[in-house]
Amino acid sequence: MSSAVANLLSILDLEQLEVNLFRGQSPKSGWQRVFGGQVIGQALVAASRTVEGRHPHSLHGYFMLPGDPKVPIIYEVDRIRDGRSFTTRRVVAIQHGQAIFSMSASYQIDEPGFDHQAPMPKVPGPDELPTEEEVKADLLPKMPEPMRTYYQRERPIELRPVEINRYMSRDPMAPNFHVWIRTTGRLPDIPAIHQCVLAYATDMTLLDTSLMPHGRTVFEPVIQAASLDHALWFHRPFRADEWLLYAQDTPNASGARGFSRGLIFKQDGTLVASVAQEGLIRDRSA
Repeated sequence: MSSAVANLLSILDLEQLEVNLFRGQSPKSGWQRVFGGQVIGQALVAASRTVEGRHPHSLHGYFMLPGDPKVPIIYEVDRIRDGRSFTTRRVVAIQHGQAIFSMSASYQIDEPGFDHQAPMPKVPGPDELPTEEEVKADLLPKMPEPMRTYYQRERPIELRPVEINRYMSRDPMAPNFHVWIRTTGRLPDIPAIHQCVLAYATDMTLLDTSLMPHGRTVFEPVIQAASLDHALWFHRPFRADEWLLYAQDTPNASGARGFSRGLIFKQDGTLVASVAQEGLIRDRSA
């Protein structure tokens, strides 16, 4: 297991302080604020620690304040309902006495039903795209400094963007972004861990997709970008340490906010999750 993956798993392994009360830490990465995906993943861990025999099928979260990476985050779980088929939890993340994030999550027993899904887009597979080592060798010198710094840092999630040339150009592009994702090391054979890791990863590129039609990226110093809300639906079992296609699009941007959606597929075309997010994309140079 890579050190970055081990660090991610330690971040998701919350400390229980009391019934329904948990404490999470942030990595010492030098970021000025806590990564939104970390808060989503930790909140899902906190909620899942209070549920037995059921799996999450959806979560809806709102970001209210930027997280401070220098201090722990307290997660308070409200056991709203335990029904015969569904369980509902509400989680509030707290720092400095204030709520920085809130999330509702729903859990369901396993049961049969109707089954259909959207087809997976036809894009090059992960083995047809440059590896991270090849990106570093060939494309890194052409990338802007913030993007180079991002790719040079050891990360728990490997990304292989299909439209990677967007980071070397300011030309407007079609409102679609496809990224193959997986952890950089093997994960334990525990479905809840894979769900929480995927929840962490879904915040990594979704907001950036809303800038593609404008030829811009969140790595530009003049772009103020922040997730405002995040919704995730789990459809079918998967492993987050195997390649998943994150197929994203952006139907709208207005009022300094960008709206993006994502479908997540296994390599065999099975749809495993869906995502939606609205975020702040403010051009501070305007």
